[in-house]
Amino acid sequence: MAVEKKVLVVDDEESMRHMLTEMLGQEGYLVETATNGVEAMEKANSEEFDFILADIRMPRMDGTTLLDELRKKGIPATVILMSAYGDVNTALEAIKRGAYDYIPKPFRADEIVLTLRKAEEHFRLLRENALLRSEIKREYSFEGFITNDPAMQEVMRTAQKMAQYKSTVLIVGESGTGKELVAKAVHLASPRAGGNFVAINCGAIPENLLESELFGHTKGAFTDAYRPKKGLFEEADGGTIFLDEVGELPLMLQVKLLRALQEEEIRRVGDTKPIKIDVRIIAATVRDLENDVQEGKFRGDLFYRLNVLPIHLPPLCERKGDIPLLVDYFLKRWAERLKKPVVTADKEAMDKLISYRWPGNVRELENVIERAIVLAESDRITVQDLPPTIRHGGEASVGDIERDDVISIKKASRALEERLIRRALDQTAGNRTQAAKLLEISHRALLYKIKEYNI
Repeated sequence: MAVEKKVLVVDDEESMRHMLTEMLGQEGYLVETATNGVEAMEKANSEEFDFILADIRMPRMDGTTLLDELRKKGIPATVILMSAYGDVNTALEAIKRGAYDYIPKPFRADEIVLTLRKAEEHFRLLRENALLRSEIKREYSFEGFITNDPAMQEVMRTAQKMAQYKSTVLIVGESGTGKELVAKAVHLASPRAGGNFVAINCGAIPENLLESELFGHTKGAFTDAYRPKKGLFEEADGGTIFLDEVGELPLMLQVKLLRALQEEEIRRVGDTKPIKIDVRIIAATVRDLENDVQEGKFRGDLFYRLNVLPIHLPPLCERKGDIPLLVDYFLKRWAERLKKPVVTADKEAMDKLISYRWPGNVRELENVIERAIVLAESDRITVQDLPPTIRHGGEASVGDIERDDVISIKKASRALEERLIRRALDQTAGNRTQAAKLLEISHRALLYKIKEYNI
């Protein structure tokens, strides 16, 4: 059953108090009354009310003074003021002083009820949003990182110190190590936590669209530009922009990014006027940008501007001690989401998980645990619930499928395709553009297959 809401009706007219008591009682509210502001304050000090409906003109203490006193004492009841003598200015003044709403007399019964219902819904949404923000902050804060590894703990301490300053951060690490999670944690621990966190993967957007995505465009700047559009830098104004795979930026856009860093302004495609922005930039890459600078693939001046506060995330294979912690965490997370009673992994399965080299790092581990929970037939994961790659301690291959006694050209082809993609990514240090060239497929097709194979 829903909890009954308590309403205090404050009015010097007995007929008004009686009418509101009867009407609100029929709607399921618990109603008490007071004849003036002084009496209302005495009741509000001794018991809790969800709503206070108060007339403005009353002897001893009027409604606006009552509102001021309630706010001074920190009494959280939602106040709605009423008056037969008010106008627009009265309503504005009431709301300015902290009232939720103002209702002119005479009013219909359903006006009062509707206002109370709207107030209930308004504050319910506020509570839900506050709870959601709290959960998000907890999940993506530095406290949310699952690690006992000294090197990783030192990374987190360093990142937390960096969060307090606007200086640019460059996060370097293999794919799947949690670069975006670190970026979000830096944002949430910073004075910019109330602003937007805007993320973009610079390697996943075609070059001809990337400039417009980042910096926006004016109407008519190019074909199909039917209206002006804000870029992601403008969306992140006052907050943080996260440039993932920043090493994939074309040289022409590197010049524009450098200008945004140095001048704190951007220019929309097709516009001649600069737009001032206040954005903190966090960039991430799997590439060796210093080597790219030497080879002329990345601008040296931009690299040094990005590399003010560097963070290097160690791969999962260098912190094996964290694997049992992460397995337990992902088991709880996905068992709850998938509504399955899986609570642990048996020793043999855990040994396999610890000994595997995890080229896809934490992201790959999470995908493996989700898959294992789906396949598990009891409350624990066994070796049979793990992919062939992990069961046999190596890369997926046609031989793995043969050992599983599966005779299928389709499955063998998929295993071989996955193996070649992993090999290409290893050879290019995770550079998807270069890997796609080695594989002789399009960049878009590679992104699709990476997602399909949970690489």
